[in-house]
Formats: sequence, structure tokens, C-alpha cells
Amino acid sequence: MLGRLLYNYKLRFGDGYRTAWYRDVVRLRILKTPPVVADDISVCEIHVLTSEADWLNLVWALKSFYRASGRKYGLCIHDDGTLTDEIRKTLAQHFPAARILHRKESEEIVVAQLENYPLCKEFRLSNHLSPKVFDFRHHLRADRMFLLDSDVLFFKEPTELLRRIEDPQYQKNSVNADVASAYTVDPVVVKQQCNVDLISRFNSGLGVIHRDSLRLDWIEEFLGLPDILSHFWRIEQTIFALSSSRFGTELLPPEYDVFLEGKVEQRPSRHYVGNIRQVMYHEGVRSLVQSGFLTAKPSK
Repeated sequence: MLGRLLYNYKLRFGDGYRTAWYRDVVRLRILKTPPVVADDISVCEIHVLTSEADWLNLVWALKSFYRASGRKYGLCIHDDGTLTDEIRKTLAQHFPAARILHRKESEEIVVAQLENYPLCKEFRLSNHLSPKVFDFRHHLRADRMFLLDSDVLFFKEPTELLRRIEDPQYQKNSVNADVASAYTVDPVVVKQQCNVDLISRFNSGLGVIHRDSLRLDWIEEFLGLPDILSHFWRIEQTIFALSSSRFGTELLPPEYDVFLEGKVEQRPSRHYVGNIRQVMYHEGVRSLVQSGFLTAKPSK
């Protein structure tokens, strides 16, 4: 009994009392903020994959973006299969114009389109993150996708990101740079077998992706590369990086980079990847609250 109590104490307070306060108490206050009605798909559509564990962070990510940007991009939320009816109802209340897709229902539709791409079909059926590739692509209602993870917060207008999303002359995919390349393939082998120069440090948590870059014949080819299935959660990022490198891609400016140490300071956003998830609460949520985020009136 004592061991269990100690374990629960460390689990809750192991990252400090401030982190626990903002994660367990303050974070819930986002549910008292007004809904965001966003349905503009004339330029792009936001696609996100979320879970029972991450959906509350997603509400922060989305509402911080809509507030910081002043945009009303359409939204499609993909259920990873763990969302309860109550969570889905809450998400619908906060984003009443959004599409919220059941994983199983989406899978039936998407897999039927992959019959001529056996490697794609097998990957879609076996990998938990594969909807980020196939379901996002299939359900996209605009020429451009705003790719967003649940652990990204926005603190001021992401000017350059918006420019790349909205400029009709901008014809590249562009994402935040990772701390290092995290792929399942060897760039040398990629060059030899696919004649693709694989971009370094591509992170699939934030950026703009053109629909035309997600070609099923390309993805089928890439899934034949040696060891591409060697790491469960790096595969979808690898596929995005491969497809983008062939299509044309560049990284967002350094102020959007993933970084593990230091403060957000004047950056427009921060991607709080797994190693620094606790910082999302005691830095990110705290900073937004102090800026009046929870009491600000919704933009028109």
C-alpha cells in the first residue's frame, strides 16, 4: 500500500508542484472558454490525430492557434480509437464546425482505396499513427493541409507559417525542424534506391503539406525501403519527410524549431515533444494564462 501511494505521489508531483498545478487544475479551465467556429477551407484545412490521453492538450493547441492567428481554418479531428463519447461531445461543443472522424469508420473508407497499394494497406492496418498519412490525405478538403500535433502551443501570430500556408505562389511543404533527424531509413540508401535527397530534421508536428505531395504510388515505393518499418512511431514522420523531399520542401525558420532546453521567449510557438511534455504545463499553459488567454473574448 505504501509503495503504491509513493508511486502515485511521484507520478503526480515528480515534475514539481507548479507543473502539477497547471496540468491538473489550470489546464481544465480551457473547457470554460467560448467555442471556436472555424470552417474556412478556402486556403487549407487543419488535420489532427488525438487520443484520450492528449485531447485536452489539443484543445489548448487549437484555441491558442485560432487566437494567435486570427484565422478560422477548417478543422478535421481524427480519433485514434480511444476517444470516449463524452470526449467527442466536448470537442464538438468547443469546435462546432469541425469534423470528428471515428477511427474505425474512417479506416473502412480509407483501406478500400488502398487495394492496389498492398504495402500501404498493410501499413495502414498495422500502425497506430498511419492515419496521419492516409486518413489525413483522404479526408482533406483543401489543396493544403495544416499539419498540427496536440503538443504545440501558440503565443503570438505565427507570421511566416501563415505566409507559407496562404501564399498561392509557395509550392513547397514546410515544417518545423526537429532537434535531429529521426527517421527509420538511411538517407544514403534513399538516394541510391529512390533518387531522393532526404531533408534533415523534418518534424511532422507542425507545418503545411500540399495534397499533391502525398501520392500513393510514392508512398508504396517508400514502404519498400529497407528497415522503414523498424521504429513504430518514426515511420509516419519518415514517410512525410520522404514524400516532401521528392515533392519539394524546406524547414520553417529557426524560431519554429523543436528545442529541449531554454525558454520560449519571443518565439511564436513551441512544440512540446515527449521529452519536455511537462514544460508545456509550467511554461506554455502558464504563459498563456498570464497573457489573459482564458479570459479573452473570442475573435470575430
